[in-house]
Amino acid sequence: MYMIRTSFLIDGFNLYHSLIEASRDLHGAKTKWLDIKSICFSFLPAIDKTAKFEKIYYFSALADHMTSKDTGKVKRHMDYIKCLQSTGVIVRLGRFKPKTVWCDLCKNELTRYEEKETDVAISIKLMEILMRDESDMVVLVTGDTDLAPAVKTVKRLFPVKKVTFLFPYKRKNNELANLADMSFKIKKERYTQHQFPDPVILHDGNKIHKPASW
Repeated sequence: MYMIRTSFLIDGFNLYHSLIEASRDLHGAKTKWLDIKSICFSFLPAIDKTAKFEKIYYFSALADHMTSKDTGKVKRHMDYIKCLQSTGVIVRLGRFKPKTVWCDLCKNELTRYEEKETDVAISIKLMEILMRDESDMVVLVTGDTDLAPAVKTVKRLFPVKKVTFLFPYKRKNNELANLADMSFKIKKERYTQHQFPDPVILHDGNKIHKPASW
């Protein structure tokens, strides 16, 4: 039987903010300790009965600029990344770039930090996977319209390949849905059904416990 080789590209921050909203709408239910591989696997039968898992790529960045306000933030993120890697998820990290903006309220210039490189990195990986014929279908877990040009391009260059959107909770975008071969929405309750155990036991035997606030 022919199997549809399927890879997932995860927009880490788009998903993260969705998890926060889901937790709030579920009256404080814990969502951040998400087992990404598990929830991706749960959608395979809906995507196609012959879908065969290939790889998961997780794109994010470490918020080093926030350590003065929250000294444990980067460590929590790094611990979570180790948990993802223990399940075979491939992690690609970008960076935050400072940007000077004018505040009309306080009449001063302020420094804001913007996540950089993630959209570009996802777009390039999407193209790379299809150019190398590593998958027949790529599932984009995001609702970010910045990826629209990349999807349009790969649909033109690789008409036989399939692109699907798996929209995080409250992140559905009709423009992206219309570009894709298929699209699905993650319901907020689904996050709670695919949480890591506490603790996660890594391959070397070390244990990582879920942060109390997660």
